[in-house]
Amino acid sequence: MKNFLKIVWKWIKRLALAFFALSILSVIVFRFVPVPFTPLMLLRCIDQKISGEPIKLDKTWVSLDKISPNLPFAVFCSEDQDFFKHHGFNFKAIQDALKHDEHSKRIVGASTISQQTAKNVFLSVRRSWIRKGFEAYFTVLIELLWSKKRIMEVYLNVIEFGKGIYGAEAASEFYFHKHAKDLSKEEAAALAAILPDPLKWSPVHSGPFVESRIQWILGQMNDYDGKLDFSNPPK
Repeated sequence: MKNFLKIVWKWIKRLALAFFALSILSVIVFRFVPVPFTPLMLLRCIDQKISGEPIKLDKTWVSLDKISPNLPFAVFCSEDQDFFKHHGFNFKAIQDALKHDEHSKRIVGASTISQQTAKNVFLSVRRSWIRKGFEAYFTVLIELLWSKKRIMEVYLNVIEFGKGIYGAEAASEFYFHKHAKDLSKEEAAALAAILPDPLKWSPVHSGPFVESRIQWILGQMNDYDGKLDFSNPPK
């Protein structure tokens, strides 16, 4: 029995070392190389196949300088206004969300753009405490090994904007029939507004709730106007 436990422990250590080595290597690689696909994309394709639907995976990687500054600005205002201040986690937002969740059936998220990027690139979207642990681990890695500019670039290229639509370029072409570099402030705000539920909401056929989100984001963008230059974001 002792020998068996030693062998098991040895293999656990080997697997743990292999995981750490591969995870760090993958984060280093994706600091320079476009992310070809994500676990979410794979899961969505499998779901489409199982349900008998045509498989749709529309994405085109573009560098941040090929995306209108209006979009990262809108996403910053909508999703994470402390993006350039924190190191991956907004602990005040987490505390506020936990307090809210104690007294409400509607769960409020507190994920930063860094956390969302880590989750989308490296993990499944299935909610669990184990996944949250791995999400924290990958968030720390990308904050250490990537610049803020790279995190935003990857985020805008992998985030889901609709059924089978991933990234700023695919979303811009599908909804507005233009390249991401040509997005207006209003169009960028509309795309940012649907990010909490892109399979339910649309930036072009928006109901009252999404429209109110768009107007709120535009108001935040006006408040921040001149304070941050998203044509040359902080690194």
